[in-house]
Amino acid sequence: IEAFIGRLLRHEEKRILELGGHVGFDSLPDQLVSKSVARGFCFNILCVGETGIGKSTLMNTLFNTTFENEEASHYQSEVQLRPQTYDLQESNVNLKLTIVHTVGFGDQINKGESHKPILEYIDAQFESYLEEELRIKRSLFNCHDTRIHICLYFIAPTGHSLKSLDLVTMKKLDSKVNIIPVIAKADTVSKSELDKLKIKIMSELVSNGVQIYQFPTEDEAVAEINTSMNTHLPFAVVGSLDEVKVGNKMVKARLYPWGSVQVENESHCDFVKLREMLLRVNMEDLREQTHARHYELYRRCKLEEMGFKDTDPDSQSFSLQDTYEAKRKEFLVDLQHKEEEMRQMFVSKVKETEAELKEKEKELHERFEQLKRMHQEEKKNLEEKRRELEEEMNAFNRRRVAAETLMGQALQGCSQTPFKKDKDKKK
Repeated sequence: IEAFIGRLLRHEEKRILELGGHVGFDSLPDQLVSKSVARGFCFNILCVGETGIGKSTLMNTLFNTTFENEEASHYQSEVQLRPQTYDLQESNVNLKLTIVHTVGFGDQINKGESHKPILEYIDAQFESYLEEELRIKRSLFNCHDTRIHICLYFIAPTGHSLKSLDLVTMKKLDSKVNIIPVIAKADTVSKSELDKLKIKIMSELVSNGVQIYQFPTEDEAVAEINTSMNTHLPFAVVGSLDEVKVGNKMVKARLYPWGSVQVENESHCDFVKLREMLLRVNMEDLREQTHARHYELYRRCKLEEMGFKDTDPDSQSFSLQDTYEAKRKEFLVDLQHKEEEMRQMFVSKVKETEAELKEKEKELHERFEQLKRMHQEEKKNLEEKRRELEEEMNAFNRRRVAAETLMGQALQGCSQTPFKKDKDKKK
């Protein structure tokens, strides 16, 4: 015990030494950057919003390119998630970008189950990564990480508050993914109404306990800008790749009969703020939050369901083998119980089937006896009718013979009478 306490004290009292000259481990950050750049990065965006709200247009505008995307109809029977992966390169940095669209979201009459396919997709990506972690031969650095890093939730500017569908969906998703709400097609709302709508949306999110992503303020380098941007949530955005001439330069804008809405003009919309916060300042924090918070929560719950735990009730270190054996025994006992229940159920089903078959056999036997009696009665009736018919035929034959006899005698009498008359005349 004294030795253990001594080790603890030595561990707590760390000695700080001054180097006599340059050693060289200050290049470790540069080495890390070089390896990360060589390996490349991945970033996965989930776009949740109603059909036609402008999800694809905003993605094209964010990355200044045109992604291939099929136009969705409003007649989907259920929500479907359509992931599309692209390899992008900027300078010497490679980015594997995955954009997941929620096709048919909000188009059904009954929207109570609209969030379930989204939750199942997010959990499926966590499950895939966990399976890779639990492999004997892991390749986490080479595998394609499909976990969702950010969910852009598109809010339609058609009312004065959030819809029930928006609140329910964001509440279900806030423990699974980082959520940034955006007001789509913000050019359809006046500036004053837009400010009121932002305040109303944030108050409803807070009152309903919806946890949205807050830009981190721990790092002094980005604390000031992130603190300022947290006050601008939700971002009111406009997307467009159309080039419009404004003054002497061409800018991305949406052209209307009364003028134009410039996408990259911060006085017109918050697109620049969204791009700055999402891609240029906090992309790595979003990736880190996904792994350290959301995935770890899923992993912990999943391992607890499997029977693993960090410490036993006596606060002693646990053995993975003992945990496995205990879980295996529990599984075998449960399996035996289920086998016994299935056997009892099978026996009861067999008995019920035998009783039904016996009942059916009895009914068939009674039916057979009834048909047999009916057949015998019909046979008896036929025999009687045949006998009556034979008697009638015999009587008819007798009458016919008698009639023929009388007819013959009559014909014979007629033939003898003329002969006698001729003989009398001669005499």
